[in-house]
Amino acid sequence: MNQRKWLRATLASGLVLFVALAGCVIVPDQRHYYADGVVMVAPPAPRVEVIGVAPSPGYVWIGGYWNWVGGRHEWAEGHWAPPNPGHHWVAHQWVRQGDGWRMRPGHWERG
Repeated sequence: MNQRKWLRATLASGLVLFVALAGCVIVPDQRHYYADGVVMVAPPAPRVEVIGVAPSPGYVWIGGYWNWVGGRHEWAEGHWAPPNPGHHWVAHQWVRQGDGWRMRPGHWERG
């Protein structure tokens, strides 16, 4: 086979392979990662945050936490919040549920 025929055959084979693979889509098993609010991937250890000085007296530090965004854990930075009289802040928390994890959102609680 001369070089020109070999080049044509190679290009044709490559084109056929490209067209065949162009329609292939690989989608991960979503049930492995998230189903009904349960994440199958444990959250990483909390990050150490530097808590500066409150912007005003009485402000409450809302600590950072691992949120589940786009199929992965993403750190949400902590911040200062104005006080909520008669309430205290309950931090976000990941709790074990079966084989996975469910996040309980942070919230203000009376008391």
